[in-house]
Amino acid sequence: MAEYSAFEVLGPVMVGPSSSHTAGACRIANAARKICGEDFVKVEFHLHGSFAYTYKGHGTDRALVAGIMGYSTDDDRIRTSFEIAEEKGLNYEIKTIDLGENYHPNSVKVVFHYEDRESEYVIGSSIGGGAMVIVNINGIDVEFRGMYPTLLLQYEDQRGIISYISTLLTGNRSNIESIITKKNSLTNVVTLTIEMDTELSEFVKSAILNSDQFITAKYVGV
Repeated sequence: MAEYSAFEVLGPVMVGPSSSHTAGACRIANAARKICGEDFVKVEFHLHGSFAYTYKGHGTDRALVAGIMGYSTDDDRIRTSFEIAEEKGLNYEIKTIDLGENYHPNSVKVVFHYEDRESEYVIGSSIGGGAMVIVNINGIDVEFRGMYPTLLLQYEDQRGIISYISTLLTGNRSNIESIITKKNSLTNVVTLTIEMDTELSEFVKSAILNSDQFITAKYVGV
């Protein structure tokens, strides 16, 4: 028998009108902001599929702008996010795009631009009931739902990496909720996604994120 969380059964506490097009979009943008950081000078939202066709009527655009400012799905400021963004001087642009048939119809590519480093992007999909999944970060396929503190790591295939991380998490008194590995057979690069039941201490976070074993290392709290 399948197991479902209360979130999946009841849906999110949210500002409407749509759990998929509003709440899901807000959560994607909020997660993208946590992944790529808040030091961007401009952000672009590239809307795909159903998002591209119905975003104005369903408030997807307002929800994305609210999420990128860190607002949650139940925050009344979603309704006035454009006005707040203008007051804050937030530089954003909303476009439509075709990401291809491999992406969920309710998907958005969030592109961050910075003053002193290369642009980064996140692709997320709203999968119903306010739930979302981040499926790509800077060209790396991932599966990140934002329900738990999560490590997003990329490294050249080698023995001992998972054991090394597990030992550090044990020291942090963290239990692993899920672990997903994806290996690119052409480049021999592994993408590792680990969800945990507790936030990482600063010591453990630093040990992992500053390790020279990883090509990419990101930590996303909740």
